[in-house]
Amino acid sequence: MRMPVAAFLRDVFINPHCVEDYHLQQWDLLIRQARSANVLVRLAEMFKESALFDAIPDKPRMHLESAWIHAQRFKLSLIWEIKCIEKALLPIDEPIIFLKGAAYHLADNHAGKGRLFSDIDILVPEKAIPEVERALIKGGWMTNTFDPYDQRYYREWMHEIPPMRHLKRQTTLDVHHNILPKTCKFCPDSKKLLANIVQTGENNTWVLAPEDRILHSATHLFHEGELEQGFRDLSDLDLLLKEFATHPDFWSTLLLRADELKQRIPLYYALRYTHAILDTPVPQSVLDQSEKYLTGRVRRAFMDFLFLRALMPNHASCNDRWTGFARWLIYIRSHALKMPIRLLIPHLLRKSFRRFSSKDTH
Repeated sequence: MRMPVAAFLRDVFINPHCVEDYHLQQWDLLIRQARSANVLVRLAEMFKESALFDAIPDKPRMHLESAWIHAQRFKLSLIWEIKCIEKALLPIDEPIIFLKGAAYHLADNHAGKGRLFSDIDILVPEKAIPEVERALIKGGWMTNTFDPYDQRYYREWMHEIPPMRHLKRQTTLDVHHNILPKTCKFCPDSKKLLANIVQTGENNTWVLAPEDRILHSATHLFHEGELEQGFRDLSDLDLLLKEFATHPDFWSTLLLRADELKQRIPLYYALRYTHAILDTPVPQSVLDQSEKYLTGRVRRAFMDFLFLRALMPNHASCNDRWTGFARWLIYIRSHALKMPIRLLIPHLLRKSFRRFSSKDTH
C-alpha cells in the first residue's frame, strides 16, 4: 500500500530519532501536525523515553514542555474524576468498567501515556442502567438531552444513554451498556464482554480484558464517522498491540476473540492500517488470516483509498485532493453501519434539518 501523502508526524511515530536532523521549519510543521491530531503530549513522552527531549531546539521544546506540564495536571484531574464516579456509584452492586482513555490510565497501558480526552466512558450491565443513572444524578451529573426523539434515539437504538455532565465540574460522562449500537448487526453480546473484565485495584474499578480493549478501540475507530482524532486512535491501537503482543498466544487469542464478539472486520482494519501507517509489527500470518474477513480485491483497494487518507493527521499539510471526499464517504458509511435503512433514512433527514437549523446534538 502506498501512502497518498507523507506526514512528518507519521515518520516520527515510526522512528523518533529521525528528528535529529530536523531544521526549525520541519519542527514547526511537526508541532502543528501533532497539535491538530491531539498527540502533542504523546510526542513529548516519546522523545523523553527515547532520550531525545533535551536535544530538541528551544522553540519546539517549549511547545512540547508546555503540553507535557498540561498533561500532568490533566492526569490529576482524571484521578479525581474517577474517584468521584466511584463514590457516586458505590451503592451499585455491579462492576463499573472504564473504557478507552480512562481504562488505559487505570490499567497502566502504554496507550495511556500522553493521552488527553474530553470525557470519561464507563460500561455497566444494561439491567443496571436505571440504577446507575439515578445514582449519578444524585451525585451531581445531569443530561442536557431533553428532546423526545433524542431520548428515544439513545435509549432504544444506541449502546449508551444520553451524555451526562456534572453540574459543578462540567465534566462529561458517557454511560454505555455495549460497545456498538443495538441496531448495528455487528453488535456483540455484552455478557461476553462482561465475562472477561479485569479489576484494576481494590475498589470497584474494572477494565475490559486486553484483547477486548483492542477490539473496542478498533470498533470505535472503524465505526466512527468523524475521524478528527483518527491518527491518535490509530496510535492507541499501535501501542496496545505492541504491549500485548509480548504475551504468549496473544495473536491467536485476539483472532478467536474477534470471532466470538463479531468484530472480525474492525480487527482486520486495525491490523491492516496500523501496519501500513505506523509500521506496527503484525506477523504476516496474522495479516493473511485477518484478510479473509474482507473479501474482494476491489473492496480492499477502495477502503485503502478512504482510510489511508482519513487516518492521517487532521492537518492541511497531510491532505491531498481526495481527503475531504474520503472523510465524507466514511461519515456516510458510519451511519449505514449504525442502523438499518428503515431507521437510517428518517434519522439522516432529521439530522440534516436540525443541522440546518443549528440544533443537532449527535
